[in-house]
Amino acid sequence: MTAKNPLRIAMWSGPRNISTAMMRAFENRPDTAVTDEPLYGAWLEASGESHPMADEIIEAMETDWRVVWRTLAGPVPASRAVWYQKHMTHHLLPPMLDAEWLGGFTHAFLIRDPRAVVASYLNKRDTVSDEAIGVPQQWALYRFVTQELGQDPPIIDSGEFLRDPEGHLRALCDRLGIEFTNRMLRWPEGPRETDGLWAPHWYDAVWRSTGFGPPPAEPPRLDGEAADVAACCVPSYERLFEKRLRPA
Repeated sequence: MTAKNPLRIAMWSGPRNISTAMMRAFENRPDTAVTDEPLYGAWLEASGESHPMADEIIEAMETDWRVVWRTLAGPVPASRAVWYQKHMTHHLLPPMLDAEWLGGFTHAFLIRDPRAVVASYLNKRDTVSDEAIGVPQQWALYRFVTQELGQDPPIIDSGEFLRDPEGHLRALCDRLGIEFTNRMLRWPEGPRETDGLWAPHWYDAVWRSTGFGPPPAEPPRLDGEAADVAACCVPSYERLFEKRLRPA
């Protein structure tokens, strides 16, 4: 596959995945600019959700998603050939599910076993729901991207990815039409200027990292509401998992 020039990658994940580490991998490429969750402020203002640092994020970010869209479709920072845009699927408000807005991007998906997501999410928040971890929205967006936009987006399962990061990154780069570089496997520890304002709350593990972590353990046992939320998300996850990218 030959990459578009510039290549605008919209990587759609849910929270508590390897989304920030994946952003690090792409940011370590000399040809790539990255943007961290550009729709967060718009989603917070529209949804009224109580998230850590919500007021500060709304104040600091553009909250009109149409303005955000025009920015993401505009000039690439530093005139780079690749623009990697990290998105959360729960930030995708219903009016945004539109070909005019989504058609100009090359879409990709990052998925994770919902049981692991729920357990990790509850380490940071007191409650969880299927909408909060974005799995229903991810499946709906995948259907839109394939059926309405005619794209065949790569899907990365983070559990499998961490067992073979290089193999998966090579396969992903091949699908995107760009050259793989070993620089995607290692990066300097610490924060980045490109990290979102919310990074101190969520990115502590990534700030300590210099590469992708070890393969995951078995998904944890969940009880009560947590188990119900994970079970609700499993069918959508499994549909996406069936279509996952597999290294050669």
